[in-house]
Amino acid sequence: MAGEDRATSLDEQWARVRGRLRAEVGEAAYRSWLKPLTMVSVKKDVVRLAVPTRFMRDWVLSNYAQRIETLWHDEDDEVSRVEIVVQPPERPTPRPQGMSTANAPKTGASKRKEAPAAETTSPRARASVPPAAESEPTYRDVSAPLDERFTFDNFVVGKPNELAYAAARRVAEARTVPFNPLFLYGPVGLGKTHLMHAIAWQIKARSPKRRIIYLSAEKFMYQFVRALRTKDTMAFKEQFRSVDVLMIDDVQFIGGREATQEEFFHTFNTLVDQNRQVVISADKSPSDLEGVEERMRSRLGWGLVADIHPTTYELRLGILQSKAEQLGASIPAKVLEFLAHKIVSNVRELEGALNRIVAHATLVGRPIALETTQEVLHDLLRANDRRVTIEEIQKRVSEHFNVRVTDMHSPRRARAVARPRQVAMYLAKQLTARSLPEIGRKFGGRDHTTVMHAVRRIEELKATDPSFAEDVELLRRMLEA
Repeated sequence: MAGEDRATSLDEQWARVRGRLRAEVGEAAYRSWLKPLTMVSVKKDVVRLAVPTRFMRDWVLSNYAQRIETLWHDEDDEVSRVEIVVQPPERPTPRPQGMSTANAPKTGASKRKEAPAAETTSPRARASVPPAAESEPTYRDVSAPLDERFTFDNFVVGKPNELAYAAARRVAEARTVPFNPLFLYGPVGLGKTHLMHAIAWQIKARSPKRRIIYLSAEKFMYQFVRALRTKDTMAFKEQFRSVDVLMIDDVQFIGGREATQEEFFHTFNTLVDQNRQVVISADKSPSDLEGVEERMRSRLGWGLVADIHPTTYELRLGILQSKAEQLGASIPAKVLEFLAHKIVSNVRELEGALNRIVAHATLVGRPIALETTQEVLHDLLRANDRRVTIEEIQKRVSEHFNVRVTDMHSPRRARAVARPRQVAMYLAKQLTARSLPEIGRKFGGRDHTTVMHAVRRIEELKATDPSFAEDVELLRRMLEA
């Protein structure tokens, strides 16, 4: 009886702890991270709680474990430690009828690393495996191949991308659609495509029967145009509107293409209405997409919009360390720190630089050192050395047009002031990695739409006024010199 009383008491304590956590973190965070926790055992002073996935365990350990321990100790001073373990829900995963051995879901040890487990063969090798189901070739023909390097395990998380990463993991691991669509946006080379591939790999590993189409917006447009030309639009609609997960990369490229937008709009609506997952990426947020209809921008912003900011020094260093480990290369810490400081534009350029110095060391037979790194990457380093600041742009433009630097921040709208300010905004967009809202803040707290208007206006003037275009190009060369 004493054991039963103890168990009842612990259940009550856990209920109170959960209630206090719910009040502290809010309903949304509670549902996402704490509600799935279940109490699995109590041994002496240790309570063991289980979550269904490794990612969820890591998140709870990082963000809530200490608080859970404190609250439970308040309830029962005999409890001194709380452990969080992974215990996937038991669910049979029978092989689908007609599935070939090559496509059968992995079991046993491969479950430990879910995303890579699905990747036992290269995308090309997988494409050559004869499909079993009649409809399968259609999906494979349309969907772009997935890069085997782009898994969650290979994605380095930092402050600039933590929301996008957490949202992508949630979509990949959820049994139901958590938000629709998931919209990832940010400048090129920061990891949007990596996350989309990682989502697809994870879903394939967990649910091999789910049908996924991943492709670029350009390829979607090409498929649609081909369907129009061959008068086979019904097959196109059936193909895209019957998938479980639709992933469209670089959706900004459908801007200005009315027929493609119309078809994409109806496809999107159909999938959302059927509670099918849609994941989209772009270089701008939905509200900033140019040439896209208002109704489409509104729909794209319905779910979760997660931005990826330019990388910090710490994140770049982490990426380099991870990449060096994958390459199996021994690279001095000073070299990695040097690259993280010098190459700030995007992750692709950063990884490309690392590949170059490793290849040079392998082919030439010289050890990797700071001096050889500077020699091998002299062109890349020279380009990155000249990173223009918005303040420098404002100063140079003010001198060129003979206005005061303070006019760049003032509310004055006189043409003599407004035009140089627009030129400075345009150059800031072209020459810096700053986002539109960040640029707007540097110009007297203006809205990002003002910056967008300035960029469009300067582009129009450059196209129609050769003298003005020459002026802007001169300023650009001076700033880059």
